[in-house]
Amino acid sequence: MGMIQEFKDFAMRGNVVDLAVGVVIGAAFGKIVSSLVADVITPVIGLIVGGVDFSDLAITLKAAQGDQAAVLLSYGKFIQTIFDFVIIAFAIFVVIKLINRLQRQKAAEPAPPAPPPAQEVLLTEIRDLLKQQRG
Repeated sequence: MGMIQEFKDFAMRGNVVDLAVGVVIGAAFGKIVSSLVADVITPVIGLIVGGVDFSDLAITLKAAQGDQAAVLLSYGKFIQTIFDFVIIAFAIFVVIKLINRLQRQKAAEPAPPAPPPAQEVLLTEIRDLLKQQRG
């Protein structure tokens, strides 16, 4: 078997395709949550703490000189990243909790009764026809 055929077999396996779909959906979900944090939650928190934008918080380790940019310890970006992580983790927790609840409800619902076998249906029809002929 050629290397190209082996790669094709590998790439078309269900697990690889499922993983690829998961990565794409995860990236899209990450963008949604990042927008929620950056555009909705951070401004509210900034307003509560007096208009502080976390991403601008930094300590200057070395001032800018000529063409060289200043060396900054940008701890505000780190705080913002931690905050993003907490929001994403909480959002995933809520989604998993909802999925688990839906699965429990689905499992709790009784399955509809299975239809009787064809032979039993036929025998019931014969019985009913015999009853009609007698009565």
